[in-house]
Amino acid sequence: MVNWSVILNIAKTHLLTKIKQTATAALGVTFGIGAYITLVCFMTGLNAMLDDLILNQTPHIHIYNEIEPSKNQPITLYDELKTSFNVVHSVKPKLSQKKIHNALPIMDYLNEDNKVKGAIPQIKTQIFYLAGSIELGGNLTGIHVLDEARLFNLKDYIVKGSPKALHNNDNGILIGAGIAKKMSLDIDDSVQISTIKGDVFPLKIVGIYQSGIADIDAIQSFANLKTVQRILGEAENYITDINVKLHDIEQAIPLSKKIEQQFNLTAIDIKTANAQFETGTTIRNLITYAVSITLLIVAGFGIYNILNMLIYEKMNDIAILKATGFSGKDVQLIFMSQAMIIGFVGGVLGLLIGFGLANLIDTIPFETEALPTVETYPVNLNPLFFIIGFSFAMLSTFLAGYLPSRKARKIDPVRIIRGQ
Repeated sequence: MVNWSVILNIAKTHLLTKIKQTATAALGVTFGIGAYITLVCFMTGLNAMLDDLILNQTPHIHIYNEIEPSKNQPITLYDELKTSFNVVHSVKPKLSQKKIHNALPIMDYLNEDNKVKGAIPQIKTQIFYLAGSIELGGNLTGIHVLDEARLFNLKDYIVKGSPKALHNNDNGILIGAGIAKKMSLDIDDSVQISTIKGDVFPLKIVGIYQSGIADIDAIQSFANLKTVQRILGEAENYITDINVKLHDIEQAIPLSKKIEQQFNLTAIDIKTANAQFETGTTIRNLITYAVSITLLIVAGFGIYNILNMLIYEKMNDIAILKATGFSGKDVQLIFMSQAMIIGFVGGVLGLLIGFGLANLIDTIPFETEALPTVETYPVNLNPLFFIIGFSFAMLSTFLAGYLPSRKARKIDPVRIIRGQ
């Protein structure tokens, strides 16, 4: 039976008599784990911020009427040419309405689906911002602003004003930061907009919107759904787009296909719309984890080298232990215990250092016009990272101690004593 109190006492004595080597090995683990925690918390936080910048504003399913050429051309109606191979050049898109037919019943149907968190309407139209003789092209989107704030975090991108201010003003507009800067506009100013038909409407600026993407902020503005319907001279059931938010984003692809088949509309899921962006996110995460794991492996090799040298220096001690009745297994457990103690102490210190550095990064100011709502560098303090870091510290020290301890187990004490 193994006497753990004796084995741990001998292991402690070995570690304390070679305190410099012990400290070096423990610091190798400490800085390896600390660097891993700091890097993975910062990089995943940064990746999450970049993802949210795009995906927070993107519906899981976007439903609209696609403008496309007619599938049936006049030549296909000519019976005598049905067996022929026909090529038609310069096919023009067919005249189709932007309005979604029966949009309100479709939204009611979607909102009753358990997979759907919310389905809300939009009206998208092109406009001109008027400043004297200057006309700047842009887009105006009619929305239910409180629903947009609830489902798509619109409030996070309003740098001046609030969603409620737009909701309470039928003649209000939430204008893009780029347009506001070009035209020297601010909250409570008035701006004239013109439709593509030439109708001019004055609107009061109740907020300034900044997405962080300059090209969007230079053209995009929002107004209440009823306001845009009135500007376009359309009825209350005029809706050009439906945005759907789901409880589970993985349901976006099958549900979008079902909507297309059921309602004969175009339904683009978030994964298709942002395929290139998701690829970039995957690559960034892969690099983050690869570098982090490399740090841990390097720390493990350092422990292995130190324990290997320790065994060579402790040849006489090993011989004496075996000569006094300790078995090879006991000797192996002594050196394994040393490795695990180094791993435990180094791992705990590494977690504390990583946690401290991650919190320090979280307090560093991060000011940029592109991301006005982000005040400090983003950090993701996911408890799973700390569990992985500590587990890897124990595993790497176990493996680093196992190989040298096997060598110690096989040492012949007679040869060592005779050699002395």
